Amino acid sequence: MRILLIGASGAVGIHLTRQLAAQDHEVTGTCRSAASKGKIRAAGATPLVLDVLDAAATRSAVAGTRPDAVICQATALAGARFGRSLDKTFGPTNRLRTEGTANVIAAVQSAGVRRLVAQSFAPYRYASPGPVAAEDDPLLATPPASAAQTFAAMTSLDEAVTAAGGIALRYGGFYGEPDQMTAAVARRRYPLVGDGRAMMSFIHLHDAASAAVAALEADGPAIYNVTDDEPAPMREWLPALAAALGAKPPRHVPEWAGRLAMGAGLDMMMQARGAANTKARKELAWTPRYPSWRDGFGAILGGQPAR
Repeated sequence: MRILLIGASGAVGIHLTRQLAAQDHEVTGTCRSAASKGKIRAAGATPLVLDVLDAAATRSAVAGTRPDAVICQATALAGARFGRSLDKTFGPTNRLRTEGTANVIAAVQSAGVRRLVAQSFAPYRYASPGPVAAEDDPLLATPPASAAQTFAAMTSLDEAVTAAGGIALRYGGFYGEPDQMTAAVARRRYPLVGDGRAMMSFIHLHDAASAAVAALEADGPAIYNVTDDEPAPMREWLPALAAALGAKPPRHVPEWAGRLAMGAGLDMMMQARGAANTKARKELAWTPRYPSWRDGFGAILGGQPAR
């Protein structure tokens, strides 16, 4: 296929660029800065500078590349600092997920492109309580005020992409290269809060990319949870990550202290459900290389499985 990959220089995008090129797809990969063009070219794609918030430029890029499919992996989280307000951290990404997605969809429809795949997110979004969540389970109706815009942006993306006949991939928490989380864990600045019951579904960056490749062969509209097989509470995965990093065990703080640091966002985290990947495995014929974070943590750090 001829593929336009928006956000090709990002954490998922660069893995995806390499995988698409390895399968002989003709890839045009976009980035927001000319400084990233060499990285995209080295991964096997033709680079194109594009800001999807520019509707005219987006329409021109889609028309000019004449793709068979468009994959949108655009975020603005490089170097972002996480604090009490998720909306402050995700503000630029929220614009990409709303205005940017609308521009991409308009361009895709104008050019008659029939395949659209876009990045969404799964953790913390499903209403609790309940077992591991499937895609049609209800979403959290009232997220904390500090995260309301972020949750609305993700829902907007899911609805807009599927209304256009596309596929939204609700990814788990990414890992696969050094990032702010691993740096914080290595320095014992990522504490274990309360009883550590907060659930997380992870996904290795390689597996996130391979799911997008698989989605190119599927028909929309559809939403898929793209996560590994083992949602896990913080009390299991956080000490394992610290051990894989060769760091000391995480510090433990009581729940009330965590609430002082995180505000209402802590309640959202502590009540979170895992997300099931059953639908993606079945309908996309997708199998993650790292079916558990236990194997993935060790692999990315060159160590042993995190048991």
